[in-house]
Amino acid sequence: MTANIISGSLIFATALLFGALGGMLSEKAGVINLGVEGFMVSGAFFSAVGAYFAETAGMGKFSPFIGLLAAFVFTSIFSGMHALATLKYKANHVISGVVINLLASNVTFFLVKLLFDGVAETPRLKNMFLKASIPVLSDIPVIGKALFQSYPTTYLAFAVVLLLTYLFFRTSLGLRLRGVGENPGAIDTAGINVMKIKFWAVMLSGSIASLGGATIVLTTNGNFSFNTIAGQGYIAIAAVILGRWNPGGILLGALLFGFAQSIKDQIQILDFANAIPTEVFYMLPYLVTLLALIFTGRKTRGPKALGTHYDASVR
Repeated sequence: MTANIISGSLIFATALLFGALGGMLSEKAGVINLGVEGFMVSGAFFSAVGAYFAETAGMGKFSPFIGLLAAFVFTSIFSGMHALATLKYKANHVISGVVINLLASNVTFFLVKLLFDGVAETPRLKNMFLKASIPVLSDIPVIGKALFQSYPTTYLAFAVVLLLTYLFFRTSLGLRLRGVGENPGAIDTAGINVMKIKFWAVMLSGSIASLGGATIVLTTNGNFSFNTIAGQGYIAIAAVILGRWNPGGILLGALLFGFAQSIKDQIQILDFANAIPTEVFYMLPYLVTLLALIFTGRKTRGPKALGTHYDASVR
């Protein structure tokens, strides 16, 4: 059971990790991103549709990669809306994020019914990502197969953590991005285009978060429906806060919430679980999220300029 719990934690955590890293990137640049749920929904939809049409075109095992790419590219439609609303028209960041969530959920549901003759979900994919083993490490007893035999998206998520850590703390671009979220006036005074950095941070934020939705479709679900994401974007936002806007901390937060979802599935197969309503188990990940925020939320501090509209004329 231990190996199953660890393996399940990684699978669930991967989707949350992509969503949280995307949300963090936007907020590091000072733009609140409550649209993570919508970006993940968009990613799930475009990955399912992209992979399905790649299959019908005869691409076979390459179709999941096409789906992943489709999610990354086409979710820029929704992230572009968020960037336009918050940066050009100075809309309230929170309201814009909520609108993105509602818009993505309803637009993708409409498009599914439009593309597939009124059916409320996409056809199930024949080709999905398979688990890949890391030589030698996967042979370690108990934890080997749990930690080192995972889906390609899991390895990609960990790579993104390392990449963003290096970007933020080892490059001048990362220093500028963090500066935009802390003191955009100082960055502007140095002759750096603040709005350009914010724009690309929001755009990449949506595309990275979309990979979380794509992960769910291309590794476990195999298709897209209205409830594919089911609030996991909001858990990803909680992981951003719990991880204190730091890639490493967000990784730990995503693993915690992934563990909560994994343990839910494992407990349900035990004998005593028959006497407990199923709804209690489905509530567990959200309860853990709430408790984590209660005990840690007061000690966290986001970027100083988070949620504020920058006006160069009044700096």
